[in-house]
Amino acid sequence: MARTRAVDFEEKRRGILDSAAAVFAEQGMEKASMSQIAAHGQISKALLYHYYPGKDALIFAIIITHLQELDAAIEAADDALLPPQQRLRRLVGVVLENYRGADNQHKVQLNATSALSDEQKAEILAVERRIVKRFAVVLHQINPALDDPQRPLLTPVTMSLFGMMNWVYMWFRDGGRITREDYADVATTLILEGIKAVR
Repeated sequence: MARTRAVDFEEKRRGILDSAAAVFAEQGMEKASMSQIAAHGQISKALLYHYYPGKDALIFAIIITHLQELDAAIEAADDALLPPQQRLRRLVGVVLENYRGADNQHKVQLNATSALSDEQKAEILAVERRIVKRFAVVLHQINPALDDPQRPLLTPVTMSLFGMMNWVYMWFRDGGRITREDYADVATTLILEGIKAVR
């Protein structure tokens, strides 16, 4: 007979992932150990291994959980009935809000994929592509010329927007003079104004 999950299974799992992300972000993927992760999370190594058999499993869980939550938040906020400029601004705002408190997870995502198997990488890539496509669809609505077969610029423009959003953790600090809402306005405006001049 299969064991039933503890009532607090998800809470414990999330605590482990948050602790692991903090240790990986501080120590790096190679130097971080399961012992350090267990100590940081104030749990036993036995419990840690009960949830995750090794560092690669932890890294994958951190990244895929982070991306799936981002994907779900974007899907919930997306409204195809909005004018595309407003739709884009809403999506940018959702991404930046979803990044709140997730700097460690973001660092793991950007730096640790080399530790993963091809199957894990493929699963992560599928979610990333789904997220990127949602933005590309809106940018295409705003400027269909970006998808010109002779000079295909839709992907470069879309990835430029993600560059602005994904690297915000390097300089942005909550509580500063610029809020996430402010920066969402800035990033959206830069793209909207910029693609008017893209030929």
